[in-house]
Amino acid sequence: MIENKKLGEFIETIQDNCDISDAAGSGIFSICGMALRLRDLSKWEKGLKPWEENDPEELLNWIDLKEQLWEKTEELDFKPLPLLGREYDPFDTHSINQALSPFHLFYGAGYAHSLKPTFFLAGIEKIYDLDGTPVILLGRELVRDLLTIPALNQDGAILIRRDAAGLFLWDQMVYLKKSGQRFLRLGLRHCGLPDFGIESRKLHFQSILSVQEQTYIHHEIGEIRDRVFDHQVFREIVSEFPRTPVELLARTVKDLLADTGPQGTLKDIIATKNITRLGLYAAFQDGLFRPLFPRLRPAVERFASDRDWEGIEEARQEGFQTARQYAGDLTAMFCENPGRENLPLVETQIKERLLQPLGV
Repeated sequence: MIENKKLGEFIETIQDNCDISDAAGSGIFSICGMALRLRDLSKWEKGLKPWEENDPEELLNWIDLKEQLWEKTEELDFKPLPLLGREYDPFDTHSINQALSPFHLFYGAGYAHSLKPTFFLAGIEKIYDLDGTPVILLGRELVRDLLTIPALNQDGAILIRRDAAGLFLWDQMVYLKKSGQRFLRLGLRHCGLPDFGIESRKLHFQSILSVQEQTYIHHEIGEIRDRVFDHQVFREIVSEFPRTPVELLARTVKDLLADTGPQGTLKDIIATKNITRLGLYAAFQDGLFRPLFPRLRPAVERFASDRDWEGIEEARQEGFQTARQYAGDLTAMFCENPGRENLPLVETQIKERLLQPLGV
């Protein structure tokens, strides 16, 4: 599959587009954020396990070469992808994946946070149907950019990027704040780990990851089926306010709707009574998610003692109503002041009425 000469130029061109995107988008990250992403990208290139680290000198040399490459590519346009005698727009994912179907490969492309373009190509491990929605489990990635995105939905299907998901989950556990540790321990305890040490997490990592994959899947299900936050309005908001607290708020509200909605993450955790997933879910909430959903962690703390799933359901419903209200407010402020000349007014209203009460 990988050695097929028919795909050589196609794969190289995807890599070129990844380099162009990374060069142009590197400025959206903080110094620490960029360091973590470069570290993960280097691990992926060398096929290291999530907990294996590069030699520091080798990593610095690799970063230097990467930055030299970016200097040459940051002003370039994305290239069309040559595939089986045709050229494709790099964002025409549907047509490209139709052409790739004989090779058991899957191509992903889109716009992530701060509207950074993102691209990847991976082998397909498994495809199955979940209540009418295709779920595609992807294995070894042949090409990827800086962004370690564990899951996404594209062209009506849910994609689980197992390479990226492993790196993402390990980093979440390693860099978890103290306030989340007790929830992580709750999750790990019910995942069958004999203790909470690093070696135990390494030994049982695939079990932890397989549990977390279900959370990723049901988050994407919740996002696809959400009817509260109009998808077109959301896209317009993030495109007009990239790299701002407004974009962050819109994305967090969208994620909260997916997680607390009637067909989303928490609803499935409650239905399956999966304590491991509940503990991990509570552990990894951070940023704007916490002031928007303040009842979650207290509810999980009580659950650790009383095992009352009804308390989690009540918290879910409250979180959903909060997300619904914020989605409505964002939509109203944006749509009632149309035109680019009104964007400063919209931004001011959102900051004063929605963000400041959250402490932003």
